[in-house]
Amino acid sequence: MAKRLTVSASTLRAQPVQNKGRLAKALLQNVWPLFSSRGLKPVIHSRFPLADAALAHKLMESDLHIGKIALVV
Repeated sequence: MAKRLTVSASTLRAQPVQNKGRLAKALLQNVWPLFSSRGLKPVIHSRFPLADAALAHKLMESDLHIGKIALVV
């Protein structure tokens, strides 16, 4: 799975300092509170019992899912 790992990022280097400050303030006010209130939730496509891990893996390989595939105990 490490071969399929993708890391993406963006920078604000080309932005004026005032824009960066405004974006940081908006992030602090509008996004960070969602983490503490649990307002952000992952999209879970399906859950599989741990015994069915092979089926979960087949679904993952099929690329027919949108969201997370969770193994549950």
